[in-house]
This record gives sequence, C-alpha cells and structure tokens, in this order.
Amino acid sequence: MTIITPPLGGSLDTLPPAFSADQVADLAARHWGLTGRLSPLTSERDLNHHLAGPQGGFVVKIANLAEGHGIQRMQNRALRHIAAQDAGLPVPRVVAALDGQDDVVLPDGHLMRVLTWLDGVPLHAAPQSPAQSVALAQMLARLTRALSGFADSGADHILQWDIKNAAQLVALLDDISDPVARDLCADVLHRFAASVAPHLPRLRWQVVHSDLNPHNVLVDPAAPDRVAGILDFGDMVRTPLVCDLAVAAAYRIDREDALGSLTRFAAAYHAVNPLTRDELGVYFDLVAARMVTTIAIASWRAAKYPENAPYILRNFPSARAGLQSLAALDPVEVAAALSSACPVAR
Repeated sequence: MTIITPPLGGSLDTLPPAFSADQVADLAARHWGLTGRLSPLTSERDLNHHLAGPQGGFVVKIANLAEGHGIQRMQNRALRHIAAQDAGLPVPRVVAALDGQDDVVLPDGHLMRVLTWLDGVPLHAAPQSPAQSVALAQMLARLTRALSGFADSGADHILQWDIKNAAQLVALLDDISDPVARDLCADVLHRFAASVAPHLPRLRWQVVHSDLNPHNVLVDPAAPDRVAGILDFGDMVRTPLVCDLAVAAAYRIDREDALGSLTRFAAAYHAVNPLTRDELGVYFDLVAARMVTTIAIASWRAAKYPENAPYILRNFPSARAGLQSLAALDPVEVAAALSSACPVAR
C-alpha cells in the first residue's frame, strides 16, 4: 500500500468527524435555534446532515479536524462574496449562528457551520444533454467571474484534488489495480510534468470552486437543462483559473464525440468568461489530469476505507472511460478545434 505523505493533503487520510444525529440536532438547536428532522449526507471528509424543519431546509456541517478552521472560514467568506457579486448564482447562503458568527468552534475543536439547503435533482441522476452542458459551462463561468476579486490566505492550502498538484500522483500509480487505467494515468502524468506544469505559473490564478462534478450540481427536475444549484465548496483553492474549467469538463466528455464535447464545453465557458491562448493550450491536458486525479485518489482511498468505497469510487468508471476517449485524440487536432471554437482577441 502506498503511503500518502503530507504534501498530498492531510484530510484525505483522516476519517470524517463522529457525532451522532442526536448530538448534531442538539448543537443545531443550541447554537442556531434550528430544529427539525436530520438526514445524513454523504461526504468524503466532513460530517454533513440535511435539516428539514419549520424554519426551512439547511445543511449542517461539522468539518474534518485535519483541515483547520481557516479553510472553513474561507469558504464562508467566499460564499458571502459570491452572493454580493452575483446574487442570481444558485449557491448556498451562510446562516449566522445565534451569536452572529458564521461558525461555532465545538469544545473538542471541530468547527460547525450551517448553510441554506438548495432544492433540485443531482446532475448525475438527471437526463444529460448538450444544452445542459452549455448551461453548466456558462454557470461555471459566472461563478469564476464572481470569485475573481476574492482573496483569502486559506485558499493557498495544499489540496491533492487541485490539478496543479497532479505530478505528485505518481506516488499513487501502484494503487490502481486496473492495468489499463494505470498505464493511461502514467502516460498523462508524464506529459503533464513535461509539457504542462512548466507553463502553469504564467497563467491567470484565482480562487475557484475546483470540484464541479455531477454530485455537486443540482438541476431543475422539470427542466433538467437548467442548473438549479452549485454545492460543496470544500475543495476551493487558489489555482490557475483554467483548472476550474478542466474539472467540470472532465465529467462532460461524450465518449462517442470526445473532441466535440471537449470543445463545445470550452466554447460555452469562453463565451461568458474568455480564456487566454495559454489557457486554451493546456486545457486538454488538464482535463486528462483531472481524470487521473479521480482514478488515482479514489483507488487509494477505496482500499484504505473499504466501508466507504461505493461513495469514493462513484466517479471511477466515467473517469476511466473518459481517459480512454481522450487518449485516442490527436493533440494537434484538439488544439486546432479549440482555436476555432474559442477565438482569442489579439
């Protein structure tokens, strides 16, 4: 078993907090004055519950101790910043505690927060369509723009899910039991180290959502092409802006039309938040690197925490299939298609 070292991010190697539903309910009532029925929500690192009561719906969150309070508070400040910059974006709102603060530090050091609940159907459970991909890319572009002026020291933390750290995933290749997936990942990481990582410092950097996967997006059940919610800001980080686009695009690749879907997603984003020539130049490789990130980290964590394996591995099959479809593309053809679909002003 590969040993994860601290640069990969400590919270990936730590179990979520252990509080009973009764304990969570008592804390929510005592510190927020909220009562109702609690339902547990799946989470990789934190303890989350949906609270439905007379005051409405909320998400009650108790953070993983390994992350530290600064990161959680950064997320709260970012959500307030987004609401101020683009009030129409469907993101959770921070709910202040009875003392007026945005969080409560529990006696054992855990940090507790409450956010508003957003209604909708998870994207992974809804019908897919090209129009939905366009709507998602455009919504992400709006979110990136809303965060463009946000700065916080908590955003500079080390997060292995952040694509800029993909080179470190070499340490996890042996944990990928599928030989085809392992070889594909090795090829991508070699190209990343040689052709992508050296160019990252000159790109535009900012704080981004960094995890727009199908489990973190809600759509309108009556109109699944309409994005109804963007969830889970737990992977927010300061990184090259285009990494945010690449994360979302990695989950929207049509295996029957990899080039077309890759290009159309970028074009929809570009129409709202124009990309630079350098960003377009690394987009394809960053999408592939995100798929490698999903495969490598999921493989390691599923072996370490088999009781949570179904949740951890939920995106593995699509990432493997997507990586195979990208591997079949000619990078020169990809560059030409992106240049045509996303004209850059001189």
